[in-house]
Amino acid sequence: MHIAIAGNIGAGKTTLTQMLSFHYGWDPHFEDVDENPYLVDFYEDMKRWAFNLQVYFLNSRFSSVLKIHQSGMTVIQDRTIYEDAYIFAPNLFDMGLMNRRDFDNYVSLFELMSQLVKAPDLLIYLKASVPTLVRQIQFRGREYENNIRLDYLKNLNDRYNDWIDSYDKGKLLIIDADNLDFMKNKSDLSIIIDKVDAQINGLF
Repeated sequence: MHIAIAGNIGAGKTTLTQMLSFHYGWDPHFEDVDENPYLVDFYEDMKRWAFNLQVYFLNSRFSSVLKIHQSGMTVIQDRTIYEDAYIFAPNLFDMGLMNRRDFDNYVSLFELMSQLVKAPDLLIYLKASVPTLVRQIQFRGREYENNIRLDYLKNLNDRYNDWIDSYDKGKLLIIDADNLDFMKNKSDLSIIIDKVDAQINGLF
């Protein structure tokens, strides 16, 4: 079984992936932020590095999904391959940070790769407002994230909400990250676990 957690930068995906992995004994797959050779450069000069970053993420997530399908294990994944294609890349293009040639090339790559993978059995979406995202980004203190623009976060949030509103690839669970502080409050985590239990009962 493949469970994936989606959400904007700072929504709490990695933390929730860790917590649910520990609770259920699932195999966690994390986004390789620390190993990404483009991320620091991207936040310093988005227009120069946008295409490189998106292709790197696409390749990384495609490889992860193939490994998940081949493992035969129940896996929980931090972020999906769809978020890059439906949210991050189009947002960069609309903001003028990726040109048409690079965007079309990226979309062509994604369409080819997406034919070879299947959607998660359950998608968990962490829905958070921009103030919550900013607070959590500041709390984790990654230096390169100090350059993230507020309009960039807001545009991503709008795209996330539009994507989730039309999501039809499998089961979907929406978690209100503004009002459930699962990082600090065990009772809030229990609420999320109860919701996940209700969703996965029909998957096994």
